[in-house]
Parts: sequence; structure tokens; C-alpha cells
Amino acid sequence: MTARNLRINPTRLWDMHMEMAKIGPGIAGGNNRQTLTDDDKLGRDLFKRWCEEAGMTVSIDTMGNMFARRPGKNDSLPPVMTGSHLDTQPTGGRFDGIFGVLAALEAVRTMNDLGIETEHPIEVVNWTNEEGSRFPPPMVGSGVFSGTFKQADAYAIEDVDGATLGGELERIGYKGDVACAQRPVKAFFECHIEQGPMLENEGKSIGVVTGVQAMRWYKGRVLGEARHAGTTPPQNRKDALTAASKLFIEIDAIMRRRGDEGRCTVGLAQAFPGSPNVCPDRVEFTIDMRNPTTDELNAMDRELRAAAEQLYTETGCGFELEESWFSEPTVFAQECVDAIRNGAESHGHGWREIMSGAGHDAVHMNRVAPTAMIFIPCTDGISHNEAEYASPEHIAAGADTLLAAMLEFANVQE
Repeated sequence: MTARNLRINPTRLWDMHMEMAKIGPGIAGGNNRQTLTDDDKLGRDLFKRWCEEAGMTVSIDTMGNMFARRPGKNDSLPPVMTGSHLDTQPTGGRFDGIFGVLAALEAVRTMNDLGIETEHPIEVVNWTNEEGSRFPPPMVGSGVFSGTFKQADAYAIEDVDGATLGGELERIGYKGDVACAQRPVKAFFECHIEQGPMLENEGKSIGVVTGVQAMRWYKGRVLGEARHAGTTPPQNRKDALTAASKLFIEIDAIMRRRGDEGRCTVGLAQAFPGSPNVCPDRVEFTIDMRNPTTDELNAMDRELRAAAEQLYTETGCGFELEESWFSEPTVFAQECVDAIRNGAESHGHGWREIMSGAGHDAVHMNRVAPTAMIFIPCTDGISHNEAEYASPEHIAAGADTLLAAMLEFANVQE
């Protein structure tokens, strides 16, 4: 058996997933383990214990990012890094992010079982606040590490109750003393469920991820006029909710005009003043737009702004738009992509190249080191939902592929 087709322990990996899923259980079989909550602390504590039991040394940086290090023969060489995140959406699944962290840990456990020594050290990482559901934007821990975000700005992010990210790091005891900053990394690999249907539809076990599409987030506001619902005739109304509804339909049309390559989502919307017998004078909402190219994403932006101008002409309601986050399209390192393909083929797994529609910590790590991702199928492409599911067989296939790719890089002598 060569390094390329070594097998992890699938039962042990599955059992770790089920044990982690007991922390922060949801109401429908998934998880609610949002970042920097008490349950996130418990999940981190369990991960830390598992890593230490596997002989690794765990360090925590000032953003709460956790790094579990397995020494290499030449420990002065930059590490081969792998991992993802343990935090979930409010109604999240048991695999989104978690699979990437636990597959990395299982790869190390397998190396231990087989007595494999690597030239380069190995580091398994759990990134802080990947989801961004409690403290938007997403991927903040890896963003500060890569220099994309400033740590002071990250610390100041507030949740809906006014708690700050920095304050919650301290409260749960995970504000470490290691500086969160770029350092030499040989390569970074991230395993993840696909969160879409393509692999399942094609009967493939492995997605060889070549990059991540561009994305832009907005905060929007439609401004009307509050009036009595029972006394105001149609011609005198500036109903912000009705106007916003028309805009939402156009946002959906912007997406559909692009076939399979456009993505537009209004994920949050709230009408004010929020009374049954008052015409709303304000609607606040979010927009998530994505496309494989920046040029086409910019075209979608122009269509959105033109639709807002038309909205004012038709309804008299004003429109405000603030871009809250933008990420350029990411192209992963060819040598890492090749290593993943080699690993899949050596294990006999069917694979296809794929571009990620979702953002991941690998986007920020691609600015620091050669990077690529491994996708596995999830049932019906469902994610960010408690019904999310990945089979033990596909989880094992992804971890086997990860192990092969890591060893291809970690055994290279400088």
C-alpha cells in the first residue's frame, strides 16, 4: 500500500461526527452551535482534548483560531495545514465545516496508527466565525489571519444583542495569546460538503474544487410613508413593503437571467413600524449576489440599481443600498488541485472538477499559501438546514483523499 492509497478509519471518523453533534443540538436533528456561544466553547474543548490525545500541541491565537500541530522530521519547515470550522448556522447541520476539521484530525490519527513520519509538520485548524450568522461577515478568523480584515474591526463586530466578537472571545476563554497573523504555510487543504447537488446528481464521490465564485453582500432599505391602513386609499399610499416585494421579484429575475451561474438571495427582511394596521414606512433587508466572474457580478449590481430607480418611478418609495462585503473570485493553486485529483484517482473514487458557489476559509488562505478544497456529496444538496446529511462512505472517501494530498506535500523535502 502506497502513501497515496492509505485508508483512514471510517468508523472512528463517523463516531467523532456523532459525538460532536451532541453539543448544541438543534430541534430537528441538526445543530445550533453558533460561534463563541457556550456550546461553541464545549465543541472547542472536545476538539482540543481529541487533538491532545492524538499527541498534538494546541495553540490558540488572538482571534480564537485553534491550531493543533503534529511535529515533522524537520519541524522548522512550514506546516501543511488543513481544517475548516466547528461553528454552525442557527439551524445548521452536523457536517458543514465540522467534516473538514474532523477529517483532518482523523488523517493525523491514521498517520499515528501507521507510524508515518512527515518531513513537514502538520497543523489542523479550527477557524473562528466562519459562518458569520452571529457576527457578520463570514470567514472572519481566517480573514484576520490572512490580513484581509483588521483584528480591531473584527473585535468590534456586534451580534443582534449588542455582544461584541472580542468580548465573547474573552468570555468563553478562547482569546489566545498567539498573534493572529500570516506565517509561512506549505499548503492548505480544506474538506467540505458540497452544499449543492452536482456531485450527487452525477454519482461522483469527490469534487476537486478549482476555485470559489465572486460574491457581494448588501444591506438595503426601501423608504415609504407610514399611514393608517384603514383610511388610506391606494393612490395615497407609499407602502414600503409592497414596493420592496416588487424589488425582491426583480432581484430573483436578475439571478434567473443568468441560468446556472447567477445567485441572488434576499435572506433577511423586516418591515417597520411593524403594526398590523399601519402601512410600513421602511423595510430593511439583505441581498447576497454571486457569480463566477467579477464582471458579471458588476453587471448584476448595475441591474439592481436600475431596478431601484424604476421602483421610485413606479411607487414613489426611496431606496438605499450599502455594500457590506465583497469577495473576488478565487482560483486555487494548480499543484494542490492536482494532489487532490491524484488522491481521488488512487483510491478509485469518481471525481469531477467543480467551482464552489459558497465562500470558505480557503478563500482567505489562498492569499497566504497554495490552497485547494475537497468536496463530498450531501443528500439533495441540502445545507444550512438541519436535514443536511453526508453518508459515512462519502465522508471516508473525502478523508482518504485528504490524507493522500497532505502526504504528497508533507513529505517533500526542501
